Amino acid sequence: MKKLRTKLYRYFIAGLAVTLPVVITCYILFIFFKFADGILGKFLNRYLKENLGYSIPGLGLFISLIFVLIIGIIARNFLVKRLFRLVEKWFLKLPFVNAIYPSAKQMIDFLFSKEKIAFKKVVMIEYPRKGVYSMGFITNEGMEEIDRKALKEMVSVFIASTPSPLTGYFVFVPKEEVIFLDMTVEEAIKLIVSAGIISPARYKAFHNSSG
Repeated sequence: MKKLRTKLYRYFIAGLAVTLPVVITCYILFIFFKFADGILGKFLNRYLKENLGYSIPGLGLFISLIFVLIIGIIARNFLVKRLFRLVEKWFLKLPFVNAIYPSAKQMIDFLFSKEKIAFKKVVMIEYPRKGVYSMGFITNEGMEEIDRKALKEMVSVFIASTPSPLTGYFVFVPKEEVIFLDMTVEEAIKLIVSAGIISPARYKAFHNSSG
């Protein structure tokens, strides 16, 4: 009976692992759809319902997407960019906005920028103390002045914080003390964002085979 309960528990956990990400994703998409559609959809559909006798689901979302597209086209203009920067400076002076907007903007820039993966290699270094290792990214090396003053070859390492890889610490480390990892930048970012929960599949396979 105990073995049966253990098996059922494992099956249940495995089922949660499969279904929860799907449910959460669908829920977030549903909330986004309802929010975007509710901005204009309820007013337009009310008008259509009263005058034409029907409504169009998703009309508000479609118009919102068109609106964002138009804003994007306008924002590409040089003069509009300068105007936007002035508006942004004023916007950042508003209470509470300056605590939320910069982080939100950083995250969006990171997600949509074509150059978001600017890190070169994934490494481990002893930080913040000896015997404790942190994962980081090589951002630069071969800096003559730094090497000359330190009397050894140094590399610049960015140590990203969890859960946002946009913030962290920047340190110079002797290259001989850096441990280079056979891991892609994308895999490392997933590991950092998930606080080590999401491990690359090939490392899981290695761990399981070795265990």
